[in-house]
Amino acid sequence: MRHSTFFWFFLPTGAAMLLFIAFPLVSVVLQSIYAPHPAVLIEVENCTPLVGCTTETTIDQDATRELREREPLGRFVGLEIFFDRGHLAITEAREAWSSSQSWGEYFDKLGNLPFYRAMAFTLTFTFVVSPLVILLGLIIALTVNALNERLRGLVIFFSLLPFVVTPLIGSLVLFWMIDSRGILGSFIQFLAGDPSLSLKASTGLMWVSIIVYGVWHAAPFAFVIFYAGLQTLPQDQVEAAQIDGATRLQQVRYVIVPHLMPLVTFVALIQLMDNFRVFEPIVGFNAQAHAQTLSWFIFNDLGGETRQLSSASASSVLTIIGVAILLSPVLVRTWRDFKGKV
Repeated sequence: MRHSTFFWFFLPTGAAMLLFIAFPLVSVVLQSIYAPHPAVLIEVENCTPLVGCTTETTIDQDATRELREREPLGRFVGLEIFFDRGHLAITEAREAWSSSQSWGEYFDKLGNLPFYRAMAFTLTFTFVVSPLVILLGLIIALTVNALNERLRGLVIFFSLLPFVVTPLIGSLVLFWMIDSRGILGSFIQFLAGDPSLSLKASTGLMWVSIIVYGVWHAAPFAFVIFYAGLQTLPQDQVEAAQIDGATRLQQVRYVIVPHLMPLVTFVALIQLMDNFRVFEPIVGFNAQAHAQTLSWFIFNDLGGETRQLSSASASSVLTIIGVAILLSPVLVRTWRDFKGKV
C-alpha cells in the first residue's frame, strides 16, 4: 500500500482518536494540575450611630470575575492535588508508617484514607472477578460445545441474558433479591439462623455480593469469545490426543487451552480494564458506605452543587495510570508472542 493511500485510509480513524481520546486526556491532565481561583475577599467597614463601626468580609465580585477571566485554567498547583489527603495522601501515609508497629496496623491506617479505601476494593474486585470470569466462561463454553445441537441454542440464549441486561438494572435486581426482604436475602437469613442479618449492615457480605454480580454479569462475554474459538479448534489434534489416551481434562489442558490462549489474553485485557473501572454495582447496591471504587470516587467529586473538577481530574489521571500498570504485563506478553511468530 502506498503511503498516500494509507494516509487517507487512516485519516478518519486518526482524527477520531485525536478528538475523542487525545484531547480529553490532555484536558484532564491540565485540570488536575490547576485549581480554581479562590474568591477575592475585601473588608468593608460599616459605621452606625448606635452600634458603632463593624468590619464585614465580603466577596469582591468584580475582582473575582476579572481574575477568573484572566486565568481561566485557575491557579497552577502542580502535583499538589495528587498528594493531598483526598488522593495519595503522602504526608498521612508517611505518618502512618512511622507510627505503625506492623504491616497490618499500617494497612488499617491506610484504609481510613478515602483514596486507599477505594483502591483496596477496586483491586480486590479486579483480581477476584477477572480470573473467575475467564474460568467460568471457559467452563460454560466447553459445556455448551459438548451439548446436543437441539439444546445448544436454548442454552446459549439463557447464558447470554446476564450480559444483555443493563449493568445498573442487573445490579438493582440482584440487590433487591439479596435484600433482607428479598427471596435470596430471606434464604441467607434462614441458613445463617439470624433473622437480623442484613446485606446493608455487613461490609463482608456487600463485597461478596458485588463480586458475585461482577462474575455473573461478565461471564457471558468470556463464554461467547471462547465458544467462538472452539469452533476453530482443529479436530485432528483432539482425535490425536484421544488416540494417545488423553483424558478429557488432559485434552483441555494440553490442546484446547493452548489453542484458546490468544483469546484468553484478549478477555483478560478487557476484563482488567472493565473491572478496574467498576461503577454501576456501587450505585445499584447503594454500597457507598461499605465499598467504594475509583470510578465512584470521581463521580462523587463531580456531584453536588460544588463540583470539584480538579480533584476528579486527578483521580481520573491516577485511574488511567492504574489501568496502564495493570495492562502492561499482558501487553508485554502479547508483544513477545507476536515478535516470536514474526
